[in-house]
Amino acid sequence: MRIAFIGDIVGKPGREMLRDYLFILKKEHSIDFVIANYENASHGFGLTSKNANELFAYGIDVMTGGNHSWDKKEVVALFDTHEILRPHNYPDEVEGTGCKVYDIGSEKLAVLNLMGHYAMPMCENGFRVAQSTVASLHEEGVKNIFVDFHAEASSEKRAMMMLLQGKVSGIIGTHTHVSSDDFQIANGTAYLSDIGLTGCRDNVIGMDAKTPLKQFLTGMKGHFDIPKKCKKILQMAVMDMEDGKCSSAYKLKVFDNGKIIKTDAWLED
Repeated sequence: MRIAFIGDIVGKPGREMLRDYLFILKKEHSIDFVIANYENASHGFGLTSKNANELFAYGIDVMTGGNHSWDKKEVVALFDTHEILRPHNYPDEVEGTGCKVYDIGSEKLAVLNLMGHYAMPMCENGFRVAQSTVASLHEEGVKNIFVDFHAEASSEKRAMMMLLQGKVSGIIGTHTHVSSDDFQIANGTAYLSDIGLTGCRDNVIGMDAKTPLKQFLTGMKGHFDIPKKCKKILQMAVMDMEDGKCSSAYKLKVFDNGKIIKTDAWLED
């Protein structure tokens, strides 16, 4: 199977890039299944019902979340009606789930959404939850497993790779909105510290630069806004998986002027 993963969709500019390019990319790259992170999709904070329907109409199959999953309260109802996940290491009594299994042709794919600890809300130990969940999936005969690890610290993300290497098919980080340059395949596991945002590329993590600059210069916080006009980018990882292993992978950076940059993941010996 060939799956794709899109990181933090930031506001209307991110949604517009998916509207303009996702169906084309799915066809050109023969993609079977698309996963995308929604936690900043509605004006930078959370997800509304309207935007959820919009994004699924553009060709997304399942959406993962993070610390902003709860910013729009209507998301709670969406957990029961849409293929929407939240980090699996929230306590069991919290609405929704962070792990689901999907049939793709004759194969099964588990999508697991986890959240880190550094600078994040209090939740269960993501590493222990990862261990137990992956072990349960293996007992159920599910081999192809993809993990969206929503975390601030690259050290946490790398540690998750060391923990799950060879046990899952792919681990890609989200949350920082800044893409990293360490896409690799080791022991059958594709890994990238952060896929980077889909949205405005010429500001600060997809937001208008005025408020972040004021905060850095003066220490005074303010409301972050999505720019009305900006230069945009769509960032997507594409992975080939079979029998629990990733055999090849690459990343696409799609710009709003039509330019596309393709970068292959390196394969560890």
